[in-house]
Amino acid sequence: MLEFKKALKLKSGGKMDIKIFPDGQLGSEREVLELLQIGSVAVTKVSAATLSNFVPEYHVLGIPYLFRNKQHQFDVLEGEVGKSILEKGSKFWLRGLCYYDAGSRSFYTSKKAIRTPEDLKGLKIRVMNNQMAINMVNSLGGSATPMSFGELYTALQQGVVDGAENNPPSFVSSNHYEVSKYYTLDQHSSLPDVLLIGTKYWDTLSDEEKVWVQESADESSKSQKVFWNDSVNESMEIAKKAGVEIIIPEKALFQEKSKPVLEAFEKEHPEMSGIINKIKNQ
Repeated sequence: MLEFKKALKLKSGGKMDIKIFPDGQLGSEREVLELLQIGSVAVTKVSAATLSNFVPEYHVLGIPYLFRNKQHQFDVLEGEVGKSILEKGSKFWLRGLCYYDAGSRSFYTSKKAIRTPEDLKGLKIRVMNNQMAINMVNSLGGSATPMSFGELYTALQQGVVDGAENNPPSFVSSNHYEVSKYYTLDQHSSLPDVLLIGTKYWDTLSDEEKVWVQESADESSKSQKVFWNDSVNESMEIAKKAGVEIIIPEKALFQEKSKPVLEAFEKEHPEMSGIINKIKNQ
């Protein structure tokens, strides 16, 4: 968000600026999205997981192992499919401007390493309160356990849960690497963050101002990818030095086992099949 602020101020010659309210000062992601819809807030950045509760097409981006790799993911997001999904939000008063890299989520555990899907059998794995995440862990043989992120460190420490899943910067910044010494880079989910502007505010802008906003968002997306990559590398080094075993599994085994999640999603949402096929074929 800071890079967007800098780019917008520069591009507009100081005519446009934004005031940032960090660390949840305005409420949860869902609450801030509602503020955008009524025009009380102009711009925000949220996870595509939260946004999917408002704009159904974002659910597709949470399908496990949907993207072959990071290059494929951003080819999709910055291409026809990704731009189409950003535009879908406008009918819900939430216009997407660009995507930010939020990494890939992988499993980490406290007592045993996960090398194959079979190793997940019987393990209680903390997940977000998101149906796709719950179905994914259960399909692999684990026991999905929705829980607040703030409660997770103690839950791992006390054995209330056996593991969790998240990206490297979150794994390290939360200090979960202190109590979970196995990190399996299966990269099952690569949900991006999304920079959004409320249409109530967007519609008040002149054509020139809209160009400044969109171009600033695009520039900030490029900068954010570099910062994110640096953060991932730094976090992995911290984890390794702390004695965390980094496991590179055969991802195809996990992908095959999780196929029922995709099949169930397509059966429930047949209107999304076209988007999924475009992503697979890109």
